[in-house]
Amino acid sequence: MIIRLLLHSVFSGLLLSSSCQPSNPTFASEQRPIVSEQKAAVVPQPASAVLQPSGTYATQNVVLVVIDGVRYSDSWGDASFSNIPHMARELAPKGVFHPKFYNKGVTKTNPGHVALTTGHYQQIRNTGGELPKLPSVFHYYRQHTGAPATDAWVITSKDKLEILARTYSSDEAAKFAPSTSSGNNGLNSGYRPDTTTIRVAKQVFTQHKPKLVLINLREPDSEAHEGNWDGYIKAIKQSDRLVADLWKWLQKQPNYRNNTTLLITNDHGRHLGDRFDDHGDSCEGCRHISLLMLGPDVKPGTVASKPRSQVDVAATMAELLGFPLPRRDGEPMLELLTPTRHIGD
Repeated sequence: MIIRLLLHSVFSGLLLSSSCQPSNPTFASEQRPIVSEQKAAVVPQPASAVLQPSGTYATQNVVLVVIDGVRYSDSWGDASFSNIPHMARELAPKGVFHPKFYNKGVTKTNPGHVALTTGHYQQIRNTGGELPKLPSVFHYYRQHTGAPATDAWVITSKDKLEILARTYSSDEAAKFAPSTSSGNNGLNSGYRPDTTTIRVAKQVFTQHKPKLVLINLREPDSEAHEGNWDGYIKAIKQSDRLVADLWKWLQKQPNYRNNTTLLITNDHGRHLGDRFDDHGDSCEGCRHISLLMLGPDVKPGTVASKPRSQVDVAATMAELLGFPLPRRDGEPMLELLTPTRHIGD
């Protein structure tokens, strides 16, 4: 009850201030070449500072769920939590919630996902016709751990997000692509239902037992773009149920119980007021998103206060799994974590 009152107080203050089959999985060695609309120059990775893990953690697996295009005011910013009852009342008391989390780059799907996975805000096309210019946290995880492609997965409802497994970079890490299952059957195959994506994800968890996974749920964004307010709200509520069910399911799996960190966030918001059907500028509605984090290395029932943004997510994932990442626009959110030991102690 105390946690619920605390969350209610924080969100009230913020309001005042402001039948488809699963697609075929694609392993790194089998992925089709991606043809860009205008191929960018190969980007060598400069010799820059590297973020080394600062602690050791109980976390052995990290899952990032991105709920596409949900406006903060329609989710956590509504103090009744009527659209996200499972996340707010069941999951938040078990983890840490961040009410001051933002997209500070391009407020569209592909740029938002690239920021989350590379730690860099890139001006990338939103069509799926351009690749990230830097390797992602998935590439560096495989490079530094020697893990097979089936240990890292990009699983998305939107086919165009298959580009997250690729990069124009000539960095050695670029050779270590994750496996993918995107849209109906990869890039340019069309979008699939979110329920199918969650079903595919559970199949992947069961068969391959990956350590690092991204899941994209697209339906709130798709319904909003159709101008379907009721469909948009229904899709938010469905996403809320799906992520809560996923967390409960993971906690019943021997490989994931009590050793998995789940991050739930968004790629972007939406315009405020009646313009909910679109997004893409610097307005508060497009920029203000949310982050909920559960797992063995966070203090249950806490609300974060230090403003953070999407580019801090990749570094935090690397910190939890104990591998280095090149220093880019973000840094690990150490204030949210409780390591079992600080390195150097």
